[in-house]
Amino acid sequence: MAYSRQHFSAQDGSPRSREWDGPSNEYFSSEMPSTNWTSGGSEGQPQNSGAAQKGLNMQWVVQLTDVAEGLLAKMYRLNQILDYPDSVSHVFSDAFWKAGVFPNHPKICLLVSKKFPEHPNKLQVERVDKMALDALHDNAEVHLQNLEPWVLLLLDLMAFREQALRLILDLSSTVITLLPHQNSLILHAFMDLFCSFVRVNLFSEKIPRKMMVQMYNLLHAMLRNGWDSEFYHRLVQFIDSYDPPLKGLQEDLNFVSPRIGEVLEAVGPVIFLSTDTKKLRNEGFLSPFHPRYPDILTNSAHPMRAQDLANVTSYREWVLFGYLVCPDELLRVTSIDIALVVLKENLILTLFRDEYMLLHEDYQFYVLPRVLESKKMAKSGRAKQKEADLEYSVAKQVEKMLSEVHEQTLISCDAIHRDRRILLKQEIGRMVLFFTDQPSLLAPNIQMVFSALALAQSEVIWYFQHVGVGSPKSKSARMVPVEIDPNDPTIGFLLDGMDRLCCLVRKYIAAIRGYALSYLSSCAGRIRFLLGTPGMVALDLDATLKGLFQQIVHHLENIPKPQGENISAITCDLSDFRKDWLLILMVVTSSRSSINIRHLEKATVSTGKEGLLSEGNAAFNWSRCVDELESQVSKHGSLKNLYFYHHHLTAVFRNTMFGPEGRPQHCCAWLGVASSFPECASTVVPEELTKIGRDTVLYVESLIESIMGGLEGLINILDSEGGFGFLEVQLLPEQAAIHMNYVTKASNPTTKSPKGIFGLPLPGHESFPENNGSIKMLEAAMQRLTNLCSVLNDMEPICVLNHVFVLREYMRECILGNFRRRLLAVLKTDNDLQRPSVLESLIRRHMSIVHLAEQHISMDLTQGIREVLLMEAFSGPVSSLHLFEKSADQNTGTAVEAVCNWYIENIVKDVSGAGILFAPNHNCFRSTRPVGGYFADSVADLKELKSFIRIFGGYGVDRLDRMMKEHTAALLNCIDTSLRLNRESLEAFAGSMHSGDLIEREANLKQIVDIDTVIVFCIQAGQALAFDRLLAEAAASVLDEGAPLIFSLLASVAKHLPDDIPEEEEIRRLRVVANNVGVIGDHDSEWVRSILGEVGGAIDGSWSLLPYLFAAFMTSSIWNTTAFNVDIGGFNNNIHCLARCISSVIAGSEFVRLEREQQRQSLSNNHAAEVNDPEIHDRLSVEANIKSVMQLFIKCALGIILDSWSENNRSHLIPKLIFVDQLCDFSPYLPRSTLELHAPFAILRSIYSQYYSNSPSIPLASLSPSPRQSPALSVFHASPTFRQNRGDWTPQSGIYDSGHVKVTSAHSQEQIYNNNGGSLRSTDNNRQRNIRRSGPLEYSTSRKVKFVEGSTSASTMGPSPLPRFAVSRSGPLLYK
Repeated sequence: MAYSRQHFSAQDGSPRSREWDGPSNEYFSSEMPSTNWTSGGSEGQPQNSGAAQKGLNMQWVVQLTDVAEGLLAKMYRLNQILDYPDSVSHVFSDAFWKAGVFPNHPKICLLVSKKFPEHPNKLQVERVDKMALDALHDNAEVHLQNLEPWVLLLLDLMAFREQALRLILDLSSTVITLLPHQNSLILHAFMDLFCSFVRVNLFSEKIPRKMMVQMYNLLHAMLRNGWDSEFYHRLVQFIDSYDPPLKGLQEDLNFVSPRIGEVLEAVGPVIFLSTDTKKLRNEGFLSPFHPRYPDILTNSAHPMRAQDLANVTSYREWVLFGYLVCPDELLRVTSIDIALVVLKENLILTLFRDEYMLLHEDYQFYVLPRVLESKKMAKSGRAKQKEADLEYSVAKQVEKMLSEVHEQTLISCDAIHRDRRILLKQEIGRMVLFFTDQPSLLAPNIQMVFSALALAQSEVIWYFQHVGVGSPKSKSARMVPVEIDPNDPTIGFLLDGMDRLCCLVRKYIAAIRGYALSYLSSCAGRIRFLLGTPGMVALDLDATLKGLFQQIVHHLENIPKPQGENISAITCDLSDFRKDWLLILMVVTSSRSSINIRHLEKATVSTGKEGLLSEGNAAFNWSRCVDELESQVSKHGSLKNLYFYHHHLTAVFRNTMFGPEGRPQHCCAWLGVASSFPECASTVVPEELTKIGRDTVLYVESLIESIMGGLEGLINILDSEGGFGFLEVQLLPEQAAIHMNYVTKASNPTTKSPKGIFGLPLPGHESFPENNGSIKMLEAAMQRLTNLCSVLNDMEPICVLNHVFVLREYMRECILGNFRRRLLAVLKTDNDLQRPSVLESLIRRHMSIVHLAEQHISMDLTQGIREVLLMEAFSGPVSSLHLFEKSADQNTGTAVEAVCNWYIENIVKDVSGAGILFAPNHNCFRSTRPVGGYFADSVADLKELKSFIRIFGGYGVDRLDRMMKEHTAALLNCIDTSLRLNRESLEAFAGSMHSGDLIEREANLKQIVDIDTVIVFCIQAGQALAFDRLLAEAAASVLDEGAPLIFSLLASVAKHLPDDIPEEEEIRRLRVVANNVGVIGDHDSEWVRSILGEVGGAIDGSWSLLPYLFAAFMTSSIWNTTAFNVDIGGFNNNIHCLARCISSVIAGSEFVRLEREQQRQSLSNNHAAEVNDPEIHDRLSVEANIKSVMQLFIKCALGIILDSWSENNRSHLIPKLIFVDQLCDFSPYLPRSTLELHAPFAILRSIYSQYYSNSPSIPLASLSPSPRQSPALSVFHASPTFRQNRGDWTPQSGIYDSGHVKVTSAHSQEQIYNNNGGSLRSTDNNRQRNIRRSGPLEYSTSRKVKFVEGSTSASTMGPSPLPRFAVSRSGPLLYK
């Protein structure tokens, strides 16, 4: 690349790189015109050209400061690309070589870098790596192009050095005064340029300058036949003179050292004040009212000094950089204390963004030697000059200070800043409260607000700059980490205080503008008065300067008056005023001007008021509160540089936000910081904006995740057994009984009343003093929850580039998502189902917490909870909610799916083998051992199903009903398969039944296959029917409680549904809905009918043989192990569910068969166009057919039962008779008179008398083969499942006592028959029993027989009839 020197001569030797077009300096952003100031301020003001020629040319100061920012941004980017190399120690990572900037030939690159400044041609590179050198020759053009933009950066650095040094020298030699109270505006511009110059050159050491120049020249020589690049030798000289940079800086800036020393001495008092926290607090520098006179609300004690505190961060930076590059100024008497104060507070010196240098190490290596040299020279001249003695003493003190300050800093710096943060936390907190209450006083004290913001900004940034920093001790040279507390809660308070102060300023911006306009209007008169004083007249100002002062007065007098107008609507641009005032300052502070700043002060200060320059500077500052207030707030209150520490920011937030001293309202400030992060992007590095934006979004998302995690944690703390559960302790009846027994035994007055027994806490134990801590914890959690919800609800959206974060929406999703996760978590306990009633209570407890939060959130969370429960019950498309017919692949929620699957698998199918039995007496399911963690009656009774329905609603009922229908449909398909498979055998069996051929009937029955398997399937179907009936009753109860009008409507509609067969679609739907809520009389038959209608069952002719198949069940071996249980009113193997299945399947199949016959007849008649109407079937005709089929079944079944009885085989007789009797009792289509035609009532009455009167505690009954014993005695001695108590059926003592029935007389026995919980009537059929008013079991009081409880025979009537029949050779048992 041919980069000629003529490139630098086009603009008077100034470099023209892209950095020159970077952002303007913030302080002079609106004052500096784009044209050269040497040609005048503007076209309409030619008279200003003379003033500008006499004054200072400040445009270069602004431009060079901006150039410095651009150069630093480019070097920072290069450092990132090269993976932060250590150019001093020549340590480079693999990423450095893979970055594509340097050739990936480490040996050659390291050689030329270490041998700098020797010329590459003299290094004999080919001896180091010949292959790499050949590869360099082959790709020299590519490598040269990769290095070219970064070599341009070195050229820009060299040109910047030349121009900046020239300008700094010019300012230092021509500016009359650089004291902050006289010339603060130019002072800040000069020191900004000075510090930028130092930063750029110090930062340049972090990039591999030597390797870059050497490799570029080597590649250039390869392509240009050995010719060096034109700027090679200048760059080598520049880099060598700044190797290390501090050495070159101390030499170059030696000529401005005295002026820097004067400036640092002048800012010393403000620095001392900022470090004295006691004085700041006691004298009220940051208080809006006078510390000694609280009645005086406006702080007029020391306004200028309080205003200077806003610049103290810059003053500290000036001290650190100034004494580092001008070490001779440390030998001033007053400089020692200034340097000591600042050095004790800092371990690092920030160069740019998060890049820093170790402060004390550089002072040891580059400042201390200069001090020792001065000490040596002073010591040698002590005998000749008295001043040398003082110099020696001062140098000795400086040496001691520099030697000890590092150790002091490691020990005390964190404590110093912690005390300062505590002070600022208190002062800003009071300031916020005061200005919130008295907003009218905010405008007069706006400069004090800026000071507080600047101090807090400095402390927050210092904290994160020093997190994780290690500093080596000078002697041992080992890294010592700084002890920074990551759990310091004051950071959150400072961020929150700054955020609230900035919000107050923005809220009352109109009032501040109005106050500033009023001040400027009054200032115009004072300046006009000062210009007319005798002293000013005597100065005889030239026309140019006089014209500038007149323009100042003109600007101020033409300011709009805020009286009677809307201040926010006033538009006022005071940039021309500030521009003219700066022109005046540049003239009067220049040594070339005949009228300078000292002349103006002497001419106007004699009036006893503020001088002319003081008034002008004050007007300059207040003018910025009119049209640049937002930029002022951003300057002092912006925390955009925290972006470079956002990882530490996230960690500290997580440690402090929800700590003991954390405050939920602080989260807004932590999040609000992110809005300013994109401002860190530099325009000279376009790709930075994308990266910073992405990191900012990730930071906000990370904080939101933490906040929502804390919100979840607070909710979960309250929704726990140690939270609200701690206040809801309720004893179970068994636990209450234990407590009562213990109290009864310990009723002795000398015995202390127990507070808890066996680990069971009593209700109200939370009120005991020892539990105060838990209650306080709950109160604190509730307070934090409500505060956090209130803050997040009121927080404004956070905007990061094109991303908008609305915390209210995140909070809603968090609360609802947490509820869903909690629901799924408590749904099962130890891989087993949670009781629905317990689950419902947990949901209600969680809902109470949500309602507590909802009071502070402007959105309906209750509706959201309902939506979550709906999603857990139904997750299909919304359109499917309106469809009556649900698709087969319809999705359901995970929660209801899990619950329904558990019920199907464990209750209906009993896959765990827990001995699930349906207890008709108690209308619930029971188990011989726990199903998972509970017995069956704890999860499958009416109460639990009601809770299930209240949780999941109608969609949960639909899902459970649909799953049971699918299961039952599969079982009915097995019946259909059996009918088809055994059709011939069943037809033969039917023929033999009608012919009365016993031998043929026995043979045909033996040919029927898989009888036992089909019975098991039918029992399962009966269990499903019983469970669905229980579910329908629960649904009816819940609907009646929640929507009684709808329930009443369905009940009334069900009574008046038409009886036509087939039914219309709308009628069928109504009947299904009514059946699902238990208002249809025969629930089971309708349910089976709907299943067969959906799956297309009962269409084959073999279904006409169904009663014969069911009758054949009487030959199964299952009856040999069947025993009747008095307590549950059923059999030990659930075979009583078979009766439910037989009745329902026969009735349902008849309905379906006749419907299809009717449909076929209608279709055939329509095609044939017959005149005669087809036979119309109604519901009564169908019921008549069902009754006839049922009677056929009873006849066949009893025939098989009675014919199969013999002297040697009678164990099955009693279970079968009881079974048939229960079938008659259950089925609405089978009158009891039908049974009495085939089995006299005397037999059944004798059986039931024995069961219910003799042994009420005996759970099971079976007959032994011996014909010589009564049934009761046979049960007592021979039952394999007999126990002396009801432990097998009631594993938890006392649970079933309320449902246990004792029968002591025939009268009580008849009550059992007619009772809701009796053995022959189940609650699901009580609604139909009024259709049969008579039967063989209904007797008058004249037939009552009393039995003695516990005896085996009646006391007044003699032995029961059954033993008489049992020992007889003839009688009713031989009846056919």
